[in-house]
Amino acid sequence: MNSYYSTLSGWMIPLQRAMELQKIDPLKAMSACGIDNNVLKDQESRLAAEKLSELLVYCNNQTGSHDFSVKVAEQFHPGMFHALGYAMMSSNTLKDAMARIAQYKRVVSNTCALSVVESDSTLGLEMSIFKFDGTNRQVLSLISVETFLATLTRFASELVGPELSLKKVAFSFPKPLYPIQYLTDFLKCEIVYDAEHSGIYFDANQANDKLAGGNPLITQAHEKMLDEFMSRIDKNDLTHVIKSKIYEVLPLGAPSQKEVAEQLGMSLRSLQRKLQEQGTSYKDILEQVRKKLTMEYIAQKHISLSEIGYLVGFSSVGNFNRAFKRWTECTPGEYRNNLLTE
Repeated sequence: MNSYYSTLSGWMIPLQRAMELQKIDPLKAMSACGIDNNVLKDQESRLAAEKLSELLVYCNNQTGSHDFSVKVAEQFHPGMFHALGYAMMSSNTLKDAMARIAQYKRVVSNTCALSVVESDSTLGLEMSIFKFDGTNRQVLSLISVETFLATLTRFASELVGPELSLKKVAFSFPKPLYPIQYLTDFLKCEIVYDAEHSGIYFDANQANDKLAGGNPLITQAHEKMLDEFMSRIDKNDLTHVIKSKIYEVLPLGAPSQKEVAEQLGMSLRSLQRKLQEQGTSYKDILEQVRKKLTMEYIAQKHISLSEIGYLVGFSSVGNFNRAFKRWTECTPGEYRNNLLTE
């Protein structure tokens, strides 16, 4: 596993605001924790995960309480998650927003894996926190996870509104010895400790309700930025690099695997081998991009069905219709009509 666990420096947006409101000098606090103040100037830089935890503990010590995680969450701003925050804000449903942060979680941090889990009554976002080699200690501390899940709660309330129904928040840590009333008051739901996974759980029906701010075209634009950003922070992840290349030229026709390999300065055989090692193929990636864009375009009534086919790189309406039926088991026209009658 990665020897340098880090998080996006965008966390300093709410952290700085919270420190100032609590009369804590941000520069002095950062210096005390060994954090370069340049992270305040570059929101694409990375911050060591342990340094962030140290800063949260420092602020709790300065205020003489344990609730700084909630203070940070109250200062939530979508820009703290780079383009991911804005892509989540324009998601069609809360479920889509949670799926988006799970997909692009490395933009925010490389300290854990995120997964969306569903049951009949809940939709959850669970964290599988990585551990340090040798010590088996979790990379993230309780206060860091608490800050993240409290921030997601604040984020979800921005999307859904005050009627947000949070079912449970879980922590894969022992219950702290100090009072947690501040967290209970903020989350307003069941809090579980010593859980298998840390995570946040929403009402399933509410998570699938359409959001007033949903805008697939805005989401699509931000996801292009995210794929480019992902390719910069992880040069070895060919999937995101290739997606970025496909996005660039898809309206002109789907690029061939050979063309993409040449653009990346690789042989066709090398590209195929590397993708196989990652458990995917060029055909699968192209299919994912086409389907994703199609489902976003089809919700936009002003874009004709034939135009959608060409926008996602199909040379004929017939080929587009066959692909769409393979994805959804119905025709584009039937699918759009169902959307309009919902």
